[in-house]
Amino acid sequence: MGDYQNVRLAIEDRTAILTIDHPPANSFDEQTVQDLSAAFDETLADPKVKVIIITGAGQFFSAGADINAIAAVKGYDDAKQLLLAGQGVFNKIESSPKPVIAAVNGRFALGGGNELAMSCHIRLAEDSVSFGQPECNLGVMPGWGGTQRLPRLIGKGKAIELLLTGDRIRAQEAFRLGLVNKVVPVGTVVSEAKRLAKKLSTQSLVVTKAIIDTVNEGLDMSLADGLLLEADRFGRLCETEDMREGIGAFLEKRRPQFKDR
Repeated sequence: MGDYQNVRLAIEDRTAILTIDHPPANSFDEQTVQDLSAAFDETLADPKVKVIIITGAGQFFSAGADINAIAAVKGYDDAKQLLLAGQGVFNKIESSPKPVIAAVNGRFALGGGNELAMSCHIRLAEDSVSFGQPECNLGVMPGWGGTQRLPRLIGKGKAIELLLTGDRIRAQEAFRLGLVNKVVPVGTVVSEAKRLAKKLSTQSLVVTKAIIDTVNEGLDMSLADGLLLEADRFGRLCETEDMREGIGAFLEKRRPQFKDR
């Protein structure tokens, strides 16, 4: 495995765990963005890995972008380069053919930390976590997907309120709004994510990729076009070995043994 400065990578069974470890609050400077990108690429390329968990070290998931990096921006070109680097990593996570679980721990997921969590397919959060996009308080706006992913997850009206006020919401409110999938007791989010990952790791990666791609692409289509896309992907799956294994296992009353092909 690669040696990264601000991200720890561990593999347990068929699950990769990426832990952002950049004290004191796991903020994203250039090195951390690069480390997360490279570590994520490593897990995507590893055929043994079927599910990826992203979490934070210590008492924080992530405080978001390093304020010093923002302060050092000299103009439009610098700013755009900074934003495109982060967006590129988060887009890669969102389009991953392997399920990605955000295990949101500690005190908060703010700014880029919340944007990272939103790019993951499933979000679990400890009851202690606060979420928010406070960029407006710094005289800027979210730049790593906050203005796009937040309204898609919780609706336009509430998203604009949070983006304009910079207010934080607690984990239970985030769950009520649909920002997170499940709230768990403090100190348990990684173990809960591992349990979910174990279940997801039994599925066919061919099917997993088809589902993720169809959902992501379909959201940008009309319902009619999305349904056509769904039918096309379903048809393609019916030509795979894993489809024959899944149907055969059901008829034979046994657990399927998918080969990811």
